[in-house]
Amino acid sequence: MIGFALDMDGTVYHGERPIPGAREFISRLNAEGIPFRFITNNSSHPKRFYADRLKRMGFEITEEHVLTSTIATIRFIAENRPGKSVYVLATPDVTEEIRSAGIPAPKEGEVPDIVLLTFDTTIAYDGLNDAYHYIQKGAELIATHPDDVCPTEDGYDVDIGPFIRLFESLTKKEATVVGKPNRLMLDMAALEMGVPADSVVMVGDRLSTDIRMAVDAGIGAVGGDRQGPPGGIRNRAHFRQGIRRGDSSGGDCPYSVCVRLKC
Repeated sequence: MIGFALDMDGTVYHGERPIPGAREFISRLNAEGIPFRFITNNSSHPKRFYADRLKRMGFEITEEHVLTSTIATIRFIAENRPGKSVYVLATPDVTEEIRSAGIPAPKEGEVPDIVLLTFDTTIAYDGLNDAYHYIQKGAELIATHPDDVCPTEDGYDVDIGPFIRLFESLTKKEATVVGKPNRLMLDMAALEMGVPADSVVMVGDRLSTDIRMAVDAGIGAVGGDRQGPPGGIRNRAHFRQGIRRGDSSGGDCPYSVCVRLKC
């Protein structure tokens, strides 16, 4: 059996607008008993927020159908950095989600083991400055995802990527990035769906994250080119060109092509 991993922002909706055909696609998967997971790099809200948004738009889903880069990062830290203290740059709701999962905060006056950078839409200078000093003093930098911009109904908002580069430039230390195109999210989604990872088909709109993850993992991919006319990935050269140019402007995934690329 196959399973579908679906990006959210820019793939099934823009802001509060579902993309035409997306709800019908999910209804068809439900009717045929085909497992699926929505996997999003957007770590500005907790998992329940995205489930509620999808339900409001008429998608037939439960909270268990959603996997965010925050949840993936929580699992990564729990499994690979157990017991490590974590200084979190996140919105209040996401911070609560992280702490509720048992990720410990540093003690008063203590340098944390990890600085965790999420898509914090409430970010302020003091938080950035404290994080910088902690990394300088030895804390590991972990980021939920690498995206430079986040799609909205009206265009794009600044995302986490520029802040990753800020910290890396200032501290000369490389961040550990958990979200797409890291295949960790693919493996987690496959495990939740109960299908082999190589049986998952990725549906997404970004060459540099969604399609890159699929190509690196050797799985099927359904997608559109955000910097060209809709219609999917035409060939290997087209894919490589999209990766090089950074994939950061507009366009929707039309679900019009399914390809298995071996780059």
